[in-house]
Amino acid sequence: MSPEFFESFDSTRLAIHRAGEGRPVVFLHGLFSSAYMNWIKWGHHTRLADAGFEAIMLDFRVHGDSEAPHDPAAYPEGVLVRDAAALVEHLGLEPGEFDLVGFSLGARTAIHAAGHGILEPRRLAICGMGVAGLAQWERRAAHFKRVIDEFDTIKPGDPAYVARTFLKSQGVDRVAARLLLDAMDDFDLARLANITMPTGVICGDEDHDNGSAEELAAMLPDAIYIEVPGSHLNSVTKPDLGEAIVRFLKP
Repeated sequence: MSPEFFESFDSTRLAIHRAGEGRPVVFLHGLFSSAYMNWIKWGHHTRLADAGFEAIMLDFRVHGDSEAPHDPAAYPEGVLVRDAAALVEHLGLEPGEFDLVGFSLGARTAIHAAGHGILEPRRLAICGMGVAGLAQWERRAAHFKRVIDEFDTIKPGDPAYVARTFLKSQGVDRVAARLLLDAMDDFDLARLANITMPTGVICGDEDHDNGSAEELAAMLPDAIYIEVPGSHLNSVTKPDLGEAIVRFLKP
């Protein structure tokens, strides 16, 4: 599957991967992952396409096939929300004409975008995210900054070793990644009240990395909690996640 490219709000070149025809569904992947690693490798894009949707999968800047600029000016506050909004504008999608799905960092980005009224999807699927991952981002970011800053000295047995191994496997540009981490901030939970579209909060039964997904669902105006098998690292590798997304988006 060859990507296509567009220029974001600041001319950074971002990659899009597409599959299927039908109602557009914008997919936002997790931190230091990619559209391929979260959606394509495990067949979720095919599940959506077979269900009559068009899966439109963005590679965030610094990820996948998108550019990873080293200029600090390329990382203003809320840069990933602005990238997602630039994609929707590029596609010419109007409010209510598309669905939005995010995993982990992509879920945070989707929540920020919807909570601030920047994106208005018909339905919103939040995967691998809980309250702590929204309101305590600085703590989570500090973990990944340490992985980058101490990359060459982290040894097996260190709690950061798994993240280091994943970062290395993805070939992430660490200079750009460090800049990106500083461009994101905590989410004001009061803004959850602004997210009035039907929302599915989908999370692995062993996934506690970002706090309670059930609590997050309870705080949203029109949300259901959907449990799937797996931890934060492997729930996305199982067909159950894609199947849960399809079931939620189909009504």
